[in-house]
Amino acid sequence: MTGSIPTAVLDRLKAAVGPRGWSTDPERLAPKLVEWRDRWRGHTPLLLTPATVDEVAAVIAVCAETGVAVTPQGGNTGLVAGQIPQGEILLSTERLAAIRDVDRLDDVLVAEAGVTLVQAHEAAASVGRRFPLDLASEGSATIGGLISTNAGGTAVLRYGTMRGLVLGLEAVLPDGRIWNGLGRLRKDNTGYDLKQMLIGAEGTLGVVTAAALRLSPRLASRAVAMAAVAGPAQAVDLLARAKDEAGGEVEAFELISRLGVDLAVRHLPGVRDPLPTGAPWLVLIELASARAGEAEGALERLLAGALEGRAVLDAVLAQNETQARAFWALREGQSAAQKPEGAVWKHDVSVPISRIARFLGDAAEALGARFPGVRIDAFGHLGDGNIHFDVLAPAGGDQARHAADRDAGARLVHDLVASLGGSISAEHGLGAMKTAEAERYKSPVEVAALRALRAALDPGRIMNPRVLF
Repeated sequence: MTGSIPTAVLDRLKAAVGPRGWSTDPERLAPKLVEWRDRWRGHTPLLLTPATVDEVAAVIAVCAETGVAVTPQGGNTGLVAGQIPQGEILLSTERLAAIRDVDRLDDVLVAEAGVTLVQAHEAAASVGRRFPLDLASEGSATIGGLISTNAGGTAVLRYGTMRGLVLGLEAVLPDGRIWNGLGRLRKDNTGYDLKQMLIGAEGTLGVVTAAALRLSPRLASRAVAMAAVAGPAQAVDLLARAKDEAGGEVEAFELISRLGVDLAVRHLPGVRDPLPTGAPWLVLIELASARAGEAEGALERLLAGALEGRAVLDAVLAQNETQARAFWALREGQSAAQKPEGAVWKHDVSVPISRIARFLGDAAEALGARFPGVRIDAFGHLGDGNIHFDVLAPAGGDQARHAADRDAGARLVHDLVASLGGSISAEHGLGAMKTAEAERYKSPVEVAALRALRAALDPGRIMNPRVLF
């Protein structure tokens, strides 16, 4: 016996992937058993790294037969502990790393689950196309993980989440059967859509092994700017104005609080405040167009009109790619800039765009009354309603006490989000962190239907058993 899993079963699992496909080496396992923020740590008796879909199927078939639970893992960039095993077999997709096809006529990229996002970008670019999902963790986040969590990123406003970028899937179902659904059709109206059930399922309905991804045309012009606004309501008005004037060319529209700017300047090397006027909020705007020079002209006109009408307090347009990258570094460094400040309550929430200003104001007021002195660092994808509402301890405050109050703070924030018609998880998923809490906000009818679906496909509940319903 090894833990609660018989040695004979472990031997069968090792045989299914061959000598290069498994490990029990503590050093090899260590980085896969802790999440990025060091909040979640796990353990496993065996790491499996299958290299083919047949090997994945062989592993899952053994697990189904013997009742052994398995946790799938992609690039380990998740933030809700959905990929961290607590005694289950750990199945990493890192060796499923092939680009199977790139077709510029079909505008499709077929990539295996372990392909990183940056590799997908490079493959699309090789045929003059673009895969329009962008994340700060592009070098480590993998296609399988992005699909399993229905990842969002910075361009959801224009292209949608991962759910809208997947044309077909190949997956191993919980009984070990392989489903080859790697179609590349834009229209297929033939009943239930199994791929959509697997997208966002966090590995509970099967292991995604490959995907046919929708590609988009490359863009000929891109313009990035920072604008200072008086508050979130003004930022929402500026977004509406940008949509009216630039239409579908609005690629990203990101909100950053003054505290977030100050922390980034204080803690991140090379980061500067692009508008050092002390404005309470900054907005990062990116426009992109298929026509050369169009994005730059459109953004200049938008900012000029907004400044003239006093819709913005100040603005600066990136003059070159280096400056554009610097603006994005400020936005993408927000989480890293918080780390030196100690304990942080992180909330990945969404509300209707029209209610963002109300949410930010009401949440800050309620938290300030309940936990005096806490600091609010709110930032995120205002263009699609997704706000990362993070709460830091008071400056010089008791870090241990702040950490202990995390759950009470989350309840307050999430209750407010629900009252505004929002979601307690906008893009990170539920994982082990939010699964139990989600039942508070979903109707009994919905929870019962979700459980019935899972029970039909995974009656033994061997797939990521601590996650979802």
